[in-house]
Order: sequence, then structure tokens, then C-alpha cells
Amino acid sequence: MAVHSVDHDLSELLTWVGNGKAQLPDFQRSWVWDDSKICKLIESISSGFPMGAAMFLQTGNSGVRFKYRPLEGVRATNLNDPDFLVLDGQQRLTTLYQVFKTAEPVATRPATNKDKVILRHYYLDIRKALDQTADRLDAVISINEKKQLTEDIGRTVILDLSTRENEFKELMYPLNIALDLSASSDWMLELNDYYEGDASIRKLFKEFNQQVLQKIQSYKIPIINVTKDTSKEAVCQIFENVNTGGVKLTVFELVTATFAADEFNLRDDWDDIQSRFKATKQSDILRLVENTNFLTAMALLISYRQSLNGTAAVSCKKRDVLKMVLGDYKANRDYLVSGFIKAASFLINQGVFTAQNLPYTSQLVPLAAIFAYAEIAGINLQIQTNKDILAHWYWCGVFGELYGGANETRYALDIVDVFNQINGGEQPETVVRASFQPRRLLSMQTRNSAAYKGVMALILQDSPLDFMSANKMDIATYLDESTDIHHIFPQNYCEQQGYDSTKWNSVINKTPIYASTNRSIGGRAPSEYIGTMANKGLTQEQMRDAISSHKVDYDLLKADDFDGFIIDRAIKLLDRIALAMGKAVSGRDSEDTIKAFGFPLEVAAD
Repeated sequence: MAVHSVDHDLSELLTWVGNGKAQLPDFQRSWVWDDSKICKLIESISSGFPMGAAMFLQTGNSGVRFKYRPLEGVRATNLNDPDFLVLDGQQRLTTLYQVFKTAEPVATRPATNKDKVILRHYYLDIRKALDQTADRLDAVISINEKKQLTEDIGRTVILDLSTRENEFKELMYPLNIALDLSASSDWMLELNDYYEGDASIRKLFKEFNQQVLQKIQSYKIPIINVTKDTSKEAVCQIFENVNTGGVKLTVFELVTATFAADEFNLRDDWDDIQSRFKATKQSDILRLVENTNFLTAMALLISYRQSLNGTAAVSCKKRDVLKMVLGDYKANRDYLVSGFIKAASFLINQGVFTAQNLPYTSQLVPLAAIFAYAEIAGINLQIQTNKDILAHWYWCGVFGELYGGANETRYALDIVDVFNQINGGEQPETVVRASFQPRRLLSMQTRNSAAYKGVMALILQDSPLDFMSANKMDIATYLDESTDIHHIFPQNYCEQQGYDSTKWNSVINKTPIYASTNRSIGGRAPSEYIGTMANKGLTQEQMRDAISSHKVDYDLLKADDFDGFIIDRAIKLLDRIALAMGKAVSGRDSEDTIKAFGFPLEVAAD
């Protein structure tokens, strides 16, 4: 990348805007400055003060092709193809073009109401502009689309500039002719006629022309030109660095602009994909998939396929997404849509029933790419050995808490490693690296923890029964019964007993419970609400089965043995986590574990 800076006349730049020589890349979103900012900009220009540089990207790079469009307010047809795309300075150039180059009112907003659109014409009060003791901003007149300034909710007109004669009478200069030397000269001649050659008026306008208008007409703006050999990744970084007031640029916007140059509307395609997601049984989980997630998974899938041919390394970083070509996108698009749907089904089978309880949204990226490639290659992931490989990899990612940061490198490792193991190779690095410490159970207190959500999912995967009805808790009843995660030893009861909150508020003392069941439990001791279960008509065996299905010892709960319950359930949860990860949980009899729980958490007997 190379850059150079050149000063250009304001008039020249606005001519480029008007004829299309300077346009916007499609990823630039439209946005509107408020009226007060426009007045401040006019103040700077008319005073000759610098307004800062703009940044242009030279066009003509076959590797960086963006769809483009004219700036807001440009009405000309048959525009030139652009020589430059505006990366920074969009709103300033848009504002200046509308103020100085069009007869139409400028669409703006009041400073106090960003949702309201107002139309304004801009003038300079000649007398105030020449008053050395006055603030130049006071000379900038913003007036409505009727060219009237009113008060009393529009009932009283205090300034009317709707006719040329009124402009002369009030000595208000219309800024939309300031850069048109011919129009400005005509205005001056008509002003002279209006005042019948009054020498004082001629002198006044001459001073205005010399001290104000010539500053506008000779005003220069430094343009930083980014050369056409700049990469898309660099363009994205530059735009993010300079664009502090507009809509944040994502790789999706850049890829959209790139594909649009080949007449493909990625935004419309993403809308179609979302519609497909919404029509599935997995829609609640799939609503978490963002367009950037989809493109990252696409880059991962494409690069993995290319790596098998020896043409690329597996990678899905921003630069890989930005290098994506439309042909590859189209070839893999339907496979990846199917991959996300299958990934969501896999999660539901793992006990992740809702988006709220998904441990890591980020883990959907490699999971979807894995399912997509399996479909492409004809690999059956429903074979038990393959199901186990995939499940162990997934749960090691969750309980190893390995997806909490920047994950693109891990995505690439995972898709390679999972298929290597399916083909008879070693375990994935994610499985080898993952570890879970027993005392971590005590620090998992809220849904903010991915591992906390993972524990709840494992309980649901094992088809627990409702405490009060003993009915099976599947995804349908989970949703119908407004199920949520609640305390087994109720919070109020634990606080009354003075139990350690680190224990009673941890994941060890929580489980999915129907809303109606939780109301029946209330804040009572377990022995009391178990009695309520009997009153509901459940047999002793049914009550034992219902409570045991949540990995809770029925006898300990009925005896209100809180300490015994904590130890026993911690052991059961660790056993279940070890089964999910496909590897033992180490440190169950370590000094740290004994210090945290008071006992070693030995493996439960079968």
C-alpha cells in the first residue's frame, strides 16, 4: 500500500462529486449530519479554517472491485465511472455538495432529535460576516425549505428569503451560488440594481467578496490518496481507523460491496438464508448466527477443501474472508446453510435446547463447516464412532472453555483434526488440551459461564423427569412449561440456614425445573416439597426416579442433608462431564479439591 496527499480546490472536488469522478464504495452507509454541525462546517470554510483531510481510494485494482454509488444529493444522470472512492470525508463532502452545489434544500436533522428529518437552506448574513467583533457562526443562517425563519410554532415569520428581492433587502447571500462565479456575479449585479447603484452597498459587497467569498472559492482540502494496489484487508483497516462517526464496517459489508460488482446482492442472499433458518425447528439457536459468522464458516469450509488439493492452508481470518470469490461462495453456499441447520440439530441432541443456553455461539462456526464438508464428501456423521468423536470434541471445547477469545486459529485446527480422527488419526488438539478442574463447579454461578450452560445441557441430554409430574423433560415440554434453571435447595431456605453461598448458588445446586414446579417448591426445605410431590399422586418410586434423573441423591435431598448433597452431586456431575469429554477429570482427590469441598470427589460407583 502507498499513500500520498494532494491539496485540491473545494470547487474541483465538488465538481468530481457531481459528475461521478468521486463516488462512494457500496459498503459506505448513508448517514446525516445535524444542522448545527453543518453550520459549524460552513463557519470553518467561510473563515478559511482547515476542516481536516479526506481520504480517497484510487480505483482500477482488479483485486479490489467494489460496487459504487454517488454521494447523497447528486441528481445527475450518465455519471462517469469513478476514479476515486471516498473512504473518509463522506459526510463533509456530501454536506458541502448539497450546500454549495444544489438549489435543493439540504436534508439534515435538529441537534436535539436525531430521528427527525428537516430541510434547510443556508445563507451568510453579509453584515455579520464582515463584523470583526461578531462570531462568524452567528452569520450562518439556517432557514427552512420555504426559506422562512419563524417563531411561535411557525405562526410568525421573522425572516423571509423566499424571493430574490427579499435576499437583497435582508443582505443575505445564498451559499448555493458561492462556487458558481457566473451566478454569484449575476446576484451582485441584481443586488446593485435593487439598491439603485448605492455606493455603500457596492463597497459592502466588494468587502464581502474579498474577505469571505474568495476564501470559499479558493478553499483547499487535503486529499490522502490510497493507491489502487491496496488490499481489501488494508482498506477495511483504514476505514475502521478513520470512520469514528458512521456505521461500523464489517467484513460482511466489504464482501457485499465486492460481490455487488459482479451483480450479486449478498444482503438479499443473507435475508434468504435467515428465512430458511427461521423456518426450521432449530430456529431459536440459528437466530444467533450473524452474517459475519456465516462468512467466517464459509472461508473455513472453502480453505479446508482447497487444503485437501494442496492449493491453500486452512485459515478463516479476516483476510481470508475478504479474499473470497463469488464462485466459491456460490458453490458452497447451500452446503453451509445445511451445515448450520445440522449443527443446530446436533446441539439440540446434546441438550442445548435454546439460544439462551448455548455455551459458545462461536463454536457453531467450525461445527457448521464440519457438517457441511461431511455432506460434500459423503462422510456419515451419524455412525456411532463419528458421533462420539464429534461429541467429545464439542464438549472438550465447552468444558475446556477454549472458545472465549479470538478463535479463527482454533477453527482451522478443529476442522482438520476432527476429520483426521474420523479417518483414523489422533485426537484433536482441542480434546488433548482441554481440562476441567473439580473446584470449577463452585465458581460456576451464572449463565455467563459457558461451562455452566454445558452442565445444564448434559442434564437435559439425559432426559430428566419433572419433579412434580415425573413427566419426561424433552425439548417440547421444556419450552411449553417455561423451564428455567433453579435452585434444588431453594435460595431462601439456604440463606435462612446460613449455608455457604459459594456452594448453594453454584451449578451443583441448580437444575432445569418447570416454572409451575418451581412455584410449588417455593422457598421450602427439600423434605417439605418432596412431601408435596407425594400429594400430587406420585409413588415413592416415581419420586425417587424423578429426583435421581437430575443427578440428585433422593435420600440425601429428603433428609435435607445439604453438605452430603453437595458432595454427592459434585461427584455425579464430574462423572457426567468426564463422559461427555471422553477423558477423565483430573485432580478429584487433590489438596485444592479437598480444601474446596472438604472431601475428595471420588468417582461414583456404578
